[in-house]
Amino acid sequence: MNDKSIARAAAPILADQASYLIATAARAPSVHNTQPWRFRVGQSAIELYCDQHRKLRLDPIGREMLISCGAALFGLRLGMRSLGYLPVVELLPDPARLRLLARVTVGAAEPMTVLEREMLKAVPHRHTHRSAFAPAPLPAGLLAGLQHDALAEGASLHLVDRGIAYQRLADIVSMAGRRLDLDPRARAEMRRWSRSWASRARDGVPAHAFPAMADRRSGRQSGRLRQRDFDLSRGLGLLPTDGPGPTVTAVLLTPGDSRADWLRAGQALHRLLLHAASRWVFASLYTQPLEAAPIRAVIRDRLALPGAPQMLLQLGVAHTTHATARRPPDELIEP
Repeated sequence: MNDKSIARAAAPILADQASYLIATAARAPSVHNTQPWRFRVGQSAIELYCDQHRKLRLDPIGREMLISCGAALFGLRLGMRSLGYLPVVELLPDPARLRLLARVTVGAAEPMTVLEREMLKAVPHRHTHRSAFAPAPLPAGLLAGLQHDALAEGASLHLVDRGIAYQRLADIVSMAGRRLDLDPRARAEMRRWSRSWASRARDGVPAHAFPAMADRRSGRQSGRLRQRDFDLSRGLGLLPTDGPGPTVTAVLLTPGDSRADWLRAGQALHRLLLHAASRWVFASLYTQPLEAAPIRAVIRDRLALPGAPQMLLQLGVAHTTHATARRPPDELIEP
C-alpha cells in the first residue's frame, strides 16, 4: 500500500475510532492527574496538544506537563496498534505552534505483538501506587524488559543499588520535600489537585490514592522515598502507610533535557509502566524532587547518572488496584 492509499484508508479509521483512541490515550499517567492534554482529529491525523490551563504553577517551563503529554502519546500509539496499524509520529511538527506536540498518522497494517496485547489489557488497571507493596519479588526478567522499553523510546532506565547510591538519593529527595513543604505555592497546588472521598471530579488525585498521613521517615528506615503530602493534615487520605518497602528503585533518564526529551521520557514511562502492570507490578512515581533544575543536576552528579533524570520510580508487586478517574473523550477535543 502506497502513501496515498494509506492516507485514504486512514480517514474512516480515525473518524470511526477517534473516541476509542482518545480514551486509550487519556488513561496515561500525569502529574497530579492533571490530564494536561487535548486532541484534534483530522482526516488523516490526530494531533496532540498540551493544555496550558492544566499546567502546574511550579512547572513554569512545562517540563512535567510535556512528560505527561508524552505518556498520552504512547497511549494513542498503543490504541492505533490495537486497530492493526503502525502509528507514524512527528514530534513537535511545527516550531511556530508550541502547543502542538505531536502529529500521529496511520501507517502500514501490522498485527499487534503479544507484549502489546498484554500492555493494552493493563491500561485499565495501571495506576500510580502510593501504598504498601506486597512482600514478593519482581517477576524474573521483568527489569530487563523494562530497560528495553525505555531504550526503545529513546530513554534509559537506571537501577539504583540499595547501598550508598540509594541513601544519597533518599537524602536528596527528603531535603527537596522538606523545602517544598514550606513553600505555600506547592501546598496550594496539592490542595488544588487533591480530592475528598465524596468528590465526583474526574481529574486530580482522589482520596483512595494517597495516605492520610505522609511518611516522614527517611529512605534508610522505611525503604520508601519521601512522598508528596497530598493530605496536608486534612484527614482525607484513605491509603494505609505501613508495609514492606519496594523491590526496586530506578531513575528514568534521557540523553538531553529538551522538549523532545521530555516527550520521549513520557512515552518511555507509560510503555514501561504498562509492561510492568501487565505482570501486576506497579510504581510509585516521584516528580517533586525533579521540579527544580538544580536538584535534577545534584541527583545526576551524586549518582553519576549517564543522562538527565526525568522521573524517579519505585517498583513493587501489588495484587489489588483502584485506578483513578479520567475525563471523557468529548472534553478533550481541541476546537
